[in-house]
Amino acid sequence: MKVIVCGAGQVGASIAKHLAGENNDVTVIDIDPELIRRVHETIDVQTIVGHASQPDILEKSGANDSEMIIAVTRQDEVNMVSCQVAHSIFNIPTKIARIRSQSYLSPQWQYLFSRDNMPIDVIISPEIEIARAVTNRLHVPGATDMISFADDLVKVISLKVEKNCPIIDTPLRQLTELFPDLLLRVFAILRNDEVITVNADDQLLVDDEVFFAVESSQITRAMTAFGHEEKEARKLVIVGGGNIGLYLSSELIKESQNISLKLIEKNRKRAEFVAENLNNIVVINGDSLEKEILTEANVSNAESVIAVTNNDQVNILSSLLSKREGASRVMALLNNSTYDSLMQSLGIDAVVNPRAITVSSILQHIRRGRIKAVHSIRDGSAEILEAEALETSPLIGKTLKELSLPTGITFGAIVRDKKVIIPRGETSIAIHDKVILFAKKGMIKRVEKLFAVRLDFF
Repeated sequence: MKVIVCGAGQVGASIAKHLAGENNDVTVIDIDPELIRRVHETIDVQTIVGHASQPDILEKSGANDSEMIIAVTRQDEVNMVSCQVAHSIFNIPTKIARIRSQSYLSPQWQYLFSRDNMPIDVIISPEIEIARAVTNRLHVPGATDMISFADDLVKVISLKVEKNCPIIDTPLRQLTELFPDLLLRVFAILRNDEVITVNADDQLLVDDEVFFAVESSQITRAMTAFGHEEKEARKLVIVGGGNIGLYLSSELIKESQNISLKLIEKNRKRAEFVAENLNNIVVINGDSLEKEILTEANVSNAESVIAVTNNDQVNILSSLLSKREGASRVMALLNNSTYDSLMQSLGIDAVVNPRAITVSSILQHIRRGRIKAVHSIRDGSAEILEAEALETSPLIGKTLKELSLPTGITFGAIVRDKKVIIPRGETSIAIHDKVILFAKKGMIKRVEKLFAVRLDFF
């Protein structure tokens, strides 16, 4: 596939790396020569310095025969115009744009991005995606991540295995005996920064990060099985009143009237703006690194503190100071993934990575075959996917034992007629089954082939 990526920042570079690693023909455009130099030196792609929205630059990038354009520059307007030019002049079939400003996405302008007006096929909004990721984790206290699949019938949850976990040193095959009615399957473990697929004889160790699929109605029981019985947070403090903090606060208020919500914002004008635009929230103008401000926000009694400023260091320090003051759980937004491995050892309970979230949103529209959803983990070292099995799939009618799936691919759950099935060796795949699975980086192409749609299907 021939793809143009507009923007060589963290998201653009990550997408380019994913695509290039799967032997796609990728060209990256950015106006910043330094960003382009870094991409050129580290990723096997073509690079061009220039304005991504200008027709001559797009033509130079191979727009005449490209199949997709992904516009993720820093400016919404450049992303929008890039897609418009790609459509109007070069007839590029698939156009994806990242749009940050919620003004463009307001329901009253819902026809703006129609094919007749601004023909963008997929719009990615970091604010919306991040707010969804944060609220998901707040709903499942104790989880480091939680993703919904198959119309919310299945949840994939990751959590840290702590000393009080009752199933430490227990072979995974015994989970069925211990919890016979629990629709749950462990399919991957992060151990010593290495993502590994598991088999029935593997055991969980302290400090593992475990990934499992579970029927949505059984989340509470599943968390209890792993030693987590925390209550859902109702006393919340948000650090940072930027676009993400504002949108997250508004969504939390809409979702529940039974929460106590406070927000700390350092910039006075921005704090006033947030206070004017939100009801049922206490806005505190001050520095979240100052003890007096944390005391005013009463973080010592907070059940969750969520730091979402645009500065990683502030988010880390705010979280650590809040935890020291007595906050039950802290969550930090981090753009730089190099900090990830340090967070749990420092005492930060969960990390939200905007780049990883945006990359996951884009990948689900890139994956071939009947791939419905994608969640990238550990900088693309593995993916959790939802895929639909059609009658042309080589999976149909075969049991998992007969399929002999290669190491690196694990099925976590199957949804058939809205019923969740935890796959075993004798489980067979039927037409239109939705399969939630885990695949290591080198296995993604194999997954796409397993769920490919052949021409004779039509």
